[in-house]
Amino acid sequence: MTQPLRILNLEDNKYDSELIQQVLTEDGIACSIVRVDSRDTFLEALRTLAIDLILSDYNLPSFDGLTALSLAKEISPHVPMIYVSGTIGEERAIDALKRGATDYVLKDRIARLPSVVRRALRDKEERHKQRLNEEQIRLQAELLDIDPDGIIVMDTTGKIKFWSKGSERLYGFSKEEIIGKRSTELSKKDLPVQYDEALQSVLTHGRWEGEWTHILKDGHELTVYSRWLLMRDDDGNPQSIYVVDSDITEKKRLEAQFLRSQRMESIGTLAGGIAHDLNNVLGPIMIALQLLRKKLPLEEDQKMVNMLEAVTKRGADMVKHILTFARGVERKKIEIQPKHLVLEIEQMVRETFPKNIDFQLKVSSQPWNTTGDPTQFNQVLLNLCVNARDAMPSGGLLTVTIDNVVVDEHTARFHTDAKPGPHVMFIVADTGVGIPHHLLEKIYEPFYTTKGPGKGTGLGLSTSYGIVRSHGGFMSVYSEVGKGTEFKVYLPAVPSAATEKAEGESRDLPTGSGQTILIIDDETSILEITKTMLESFNYRVLTAADGAEGVVVTAKHSSEINAIVCDMNMPLMDGMATIRAIRKILPTVKIIAASGFLRHEHVIELESGEHIAFLQKPYPAEKLLTMLAEMFGK
Repeated sequence: MTQPLRILNLEDNKYDSELIQQVLTEDGIACSIVRVDSRDTFLEALRTLAIDLILSDYNLPSFDGLTALSLAKEISPHVPMIYVSGTIGEERAIDALKRGATDYVLKDRIARLPSVVRRALRDKEERHKQRLNEEQIRLQAELLDIDPDGIIVMDTTGKIKFWSKGSERLYGFSKEEIIGKRSTELSKKDLPVQYDEALQSVLTHGRWEGEWTHILKDGHELTVYSRWLLMRDDDGNPQSIYVVDSDITEKKRLEAQFLRSQRMESIGTLAGGIAHDLNNVLGPIMIALQLLRKKLPLEEDQKMVNMLEAVTKRGADMVKHILTFARGVERKKIEIQPKHLVLEIEQMVRETFPKNIDFQLKVSSQPWNTTGDPTQFNQVLLNLCVNARDAMPSGGLLTVTIDNVVVDEHTARFHTDAKPGPHVMFIVADTGVGIPHHLLEKIYEPFYTTKGPGKGTGLGLSTSYGIVRSHGGFMSVYSEVGKGTEFKVYLPAVPSAATEKAEGESRDLPTGSGQTILIIDDETSILEITKTMLESFNYRVLTAADGAEGVVVTAKHSSEINAIVCDMNMPLMDGMATIRAIRKILPTVKIIAASGFLRHEHVIELESGEHIAFLQKPYPAEKLLTMLAEMFGK
């Protein structure tokens, strides 16, 4: 040792203390000893002196060794304590060791003391190193918990040994729920054979990287980029697997949007090229028909020419549609009053559509103006109305609505072409057959149609899409099979005092006060984006992927939930059944029923209840936030 050992000696006999000093010094242990013989002096020494070791008699006239041990462990828990006594028996010695004493030496065998002291100091040093290591590990664990990525440590069979706070946030499982389980239990989805291949790869090559898509316990879909690294022990044997999982769900969604946009642009470019070539083919035919009309005077020949001319003109019209989709037909843009457009559409629908189709027009009191080509906008609305008519062969309700909206970031994230700001919104809704969910991404592609042979060219929606996009707007569609379809067309509004005021008000959206909102919806994208939006406005959010899970979550968190946003059109257990079940658990909880289509009897039932409101899907963030604020009395 570089410095003398500092020893506190609890001993009432000064000669025994001097003997201890002599024995240690003669054995090469340099030391300085402070002798105390009472409780008060012992306590004072513990509190004021820097001590390396305590040597204590077991029996003192006014004090006992067990009490001294208790005080020492309380004040200086890391300082070893050795009993040096002539009267301690074996049973007492064992009891003292159980209570935390380091060792004991009988006074008639004092020669053992140096070796016992050295062993005690070595053990102290080892414990000190262990504490430092544990502290370092604790600090590292805290740093890992700060990391937003999920950090996991597995054994070589895939069992989880470490689970960071980032993993809890990412997957929704607490440490207590997941430690000891296999990592395949993170997902409701059966992971592919690729998982076993990944495990084999990391054991063979030391690392693996790739993507997983999980269906989590709350039903939402999570895509992660996972990096695995094999950790080895000192002998080089595989010991554990270090995993870092990064959430790339939003990145994948944006990539899919971008790829769809690229596909549409590619189709547009191809369609434009085809249209150009068709124009070159149709042009000479139109000229030749005019010449043939003069050279073939017979009535039968004229009928043939007329038929050919009609077919050629129809082909030319199709080419115009294709060009409109491909690049938009550039015409002079003027300021348009939307109300005039829909009044023209209303007249046409009422005069030409079957009488079993009811028509409703809903116009806001002062719709904002937009700019563009009135003829093209008329074509967009007409195409949508004709599609609605064809979707209701047995009749139904066709509704055209104009409203002013401020597109927020929440809405814009769903549409590649969307930009936040004031827009005029046209809604064309029907109660027809609806469009299957898996076909919705294809409906804007040219020549794609869900209608039967001879009933449509597949150019109406693609043309409308091209017109709207060329005017800086975007379109959205919401449909449910058997219930109907709703198209929304958003066109940038002409800047005015009214739009500036509305945009200013939209930026100042109401925030929550930490209330807990449960969102129940079978659409994963809606769950995720709504959860993110509400959390950014100071709400705590729980999610459920279907009605049954929504009831379970409600029962589990009944004391926490302040409001529920429930989709009304879910498989198995629909919204009405879910709301009825929830009402049995929380009779007065505030509920927002969200749906694109709602049956009349359900509307009556909802309106008759208390603490309930209806929200039309798809809804902007502003409407949901405002509705929640009104419910909470803000």
